[in-house]
Amino acid sequence: MAAFLELESRAAGAGAGLCLGNFVFGCELTGSTRSYTFKVDEDDDSEHILALSMVCLTDGAKDECNVVEVVGRDRQNQEIAVPVANLKLSCQPALSLDNFQLQPPVTFQLKSGSGPVHLSGRHHIMHRRALSEEEENEEEEEEELTPIMPAKKHRRRQ
Repeated sequence: MAAFLELESRAAGAGAGLCLGNFVFGCELTGSTRSYTFKVDEDDDSEHILALSMVCLTDGAKDECNVVEVVGRDRQNQEIAVPVANLKLSCQPALSLDNFQLQPPVTFQLKSGSGPVHLSGRHHIMHRRALSEEEENEEEEEEELTPIMPAKKHRRRQ
């Protein structure tokens, strides 16, 4: 199960042409749903970042080790699997991931334990929007700065 809720959408300055969207992200891994894949449309040319903030055991969890693994891509575009949390109800039921940033597609897997384990964070979307002719002209005017000339020295008469 995954949920998305729009937090904010705004234009980040007229000159930048950058639109931002921030959405709440959440998914739950259980004994019956052991993995969840977060992916975006391949046709979407926006930049997407998933920033994970928390992973925690939820109601109904047993006192057993629950290992959560993230499967994504490294800098060479090779698949890599990394365990990010080992939760146990009696000693560590939750873990802050401090906005751990991932680029989709990314898969979360419950490698051991029966959960339920809940992951939460934010889905950031950044894309360039087309500038109107008026905005382009304003941007060009801002770029054309008048050069600063050195001050002229005046001699005093004595």
